[in-house]
Formats: sequence, C-alpha cells, structure tokens
Amino acid sequence: MDGHDSEDPKQSTADMTVFVQNLLQQMQSRFQTMSDSIITKIDEMGSRINELEQSINDLKSEMGVEGSPSPMTPSKSSADEVKKDEGSALK
Repeated sequence: MDGHDSEDPKQSTADMTVFVQNLLQQMQSRFQTMSDSIITKIDEMGSRINELEQSINDLKSEMGVEGSPSPMTPSKSSADEVKKDEGSALK
C-alpha cells in the first residue's frame, strides 16, 4: 500500500485547494511587487527625461539659440562655410 488509500479523498481535495490558493496568493503578491517596481522605475525615468529636457532648454537659452534647428539637421551656415573654404582654396 502506498499510504494514499488511507486518506479521505475529501480531505486530500481540501488540502490541494488550500495549497493552490496559497500558491496563487504568493504569485499575485510577487506580480504586484514587480508591477509596483516597474511603475516606480517608469516614473523615475519620466522625471529624469523631464529634468534632461529642462537642462537642454536652459543650455539653449544660455547660448542664445532658442530657435535653432535640431542638431540632427545641418545648419545652413555650416554648409555656407564649407563652400567659402572650397572657394578660397581654389584661388
């Protein structure tokens, strides 16, 4: 005999139900903790991005280039300077 025959099937089912409920509660708690952690980190990243954006705007205003184009697009003055340098090299 393996010992399982002596147990009441109703008691075995009740034990399994309690075990599964506890397991689900633990999982829910862990997922909630992870979720809270992720949300906190996202909020922190948002704050950092806002601070970075403000710092960039402050630097722009200090430099007096409030309406300058983004660094990704070459400015017209840089292109003009290259043409001037090429022209003076030809003379």
